[in-house]
Amino acid sequence: MQRLIPTGEAARPVAFAETPQPVPAPAEVLIKVEAFAPNRGETFLLEQPRPELLPGKDIAGLVVQAAADGSGPGIGTRVVGHPAQGGWAEYAAVPTHSLAVLPDSVDSARAAALPLAGITALRLLSTAGSPAGRRVLLTGASGGVGHYVAELAVGAGAELTAVTATPARGARLSELGADVVHEVAAARGPFDVVLESTGGPDLAIALSKVRPGGTLVWFGQASRTPVCLDFFQLLGGPERVTIQHFHYAGAPYGSDLAALVRLVEQGRLHPEIDRVADWGKTAETLVDLRERRIRGKAVLLTGGTR
Repeated sequence: MQRLIPTGEAARPVAFAETPQPVPAPAEVLIKVEAFAPNRGETFLLEQPRPELLPGKDIAGLVVQAAADGSGPGIGTRVVGHPAQGGWAEYAAVPTHSLAVLPDSVDSARAAALPLAGITALRLLSTAGSPAGRRVLLTGASGGVGHYVAELAVGAGAELTAVTATPARGARLSELGADVVHEVAAARGPFDVVLESTGGPDLAIALSKVRPGGTLVWFGQASRTPVCLDFFQLLGGPERVTIQHFHYAGAPYGSDLAALVRLVEQGRLHPEIDRVADWGKTAETLVDLRERRIRGKAVLLTGGTR
């Protein structure tokens, strides 16, 4: 079968290769992949790829081999899945605990855009607590996670301020009901909760905008610049602020995926997909994703010609 594998080259980070079809473990199904969605964090792993790296964590497709242990959906079921790796291929083995069945109303492209970013948004908001009636600041808001967080938080009653680099990258967030600014310093606090994903100097600025007793949840470092906090500057800022580290990972993911699919089916969550292309365009898409030329998500389809 055909699979995309890392090349280590910045201009063309993946290439097609002929590889054996994966053999599922007893509690895994084999999926014929119809669509997959790369994440910006995966583009960083491709810069100096580990020898065993098989990229791909967000997929949707059709079950062609059921799990040997009897768990999970049967052959012919449309599903969305979140495997640990290996999704950028014609076939992928996925644990049954990290799948959700798709209704006819949710197509594979939208489904593939859900897993990592959507699970992160759900778990991030759960960590931060109910957004209803709270003032929330979200940095680095124009990616996949940001759009999901914005729609879910505003829908739950938050007063959300979102930080994006440009007006174009913030356009959809404004439509979702967020107040969009283009520098963290321009956000008008104080905020009950800050969801910070850019790192570098932005975290310290965002921290200064938390109300006394409020919370900053740190869930990313998209700038790739380390954070430096000055204790003595903190003394002059809000008192008793909690800084909490967050990372989404931790299987099982099935219940999260089912919740996301249900929200999409009910019209309460709308994946922001900036690009849908044949998977022959994956290398170019990864470069554009890495360089922040894609707003929200990109989805690659395996059914076309390469």
